[in-house]
Amino acid sequence: MGILDIYLNDHLAGATTGTELARRMAGEHGDTELGGELKTLAVEISRDRQHLLRLLGDLDVAVSRYKMYGAWLGEKIARAKPNGRLLRRSPLTPLVELEALRVGVQGKALLWRALLAASAGEPRLDPDWLRQLLERAEQQLRTLDALHARAATTLSAAPPRTTTDAPG
Repeated sequence: MGILDIYLNDHLAGATTGTELARRMAGEHGDTELGGELKTLAVEISRDRQHLLRLLGDLDVAVSRYKMYGAWLGEKIARAKPNGRLLRRSPLTPLVELEALRVGVQGKALLWRALLAASAGEPRLDPDWLRQLLERAEQQLRTLDALHARAATTLSAAPPRTTTDAPG
């Protein structure tokens, strides 16, 4: 496996995690203020993962199944992280999840940038298509920043803990 293969498979693993997180968030916030934008983001993030899979095929890069399934499983395990609550979701959860999603989208933007730079020496990389993917990632970052700003208001509006909440 060459360095490009490893690099692309690492990003595919990240895209798998991001897709799962975005889908879950969109489902959990379906009827809330964040729901509509999260649903759009989840569709776009899933579509970007499909583009990455297509790119792996175009470049004859074998998909590393263990990385992809490991990422999928890792996202499921991350749901069990302590959040200061025993019986319900913490008001902090959307904020932390938006931050995690933003880190993933930032990584995706860096991937498209790196491949755009590499396209000068690799005819199978379409620079116009990569620019479109980069522009969409940058728009997703702006959307996530706006959602994060709205979710951050919960920091000062969070209700005090009750006896059913776990200790700090």
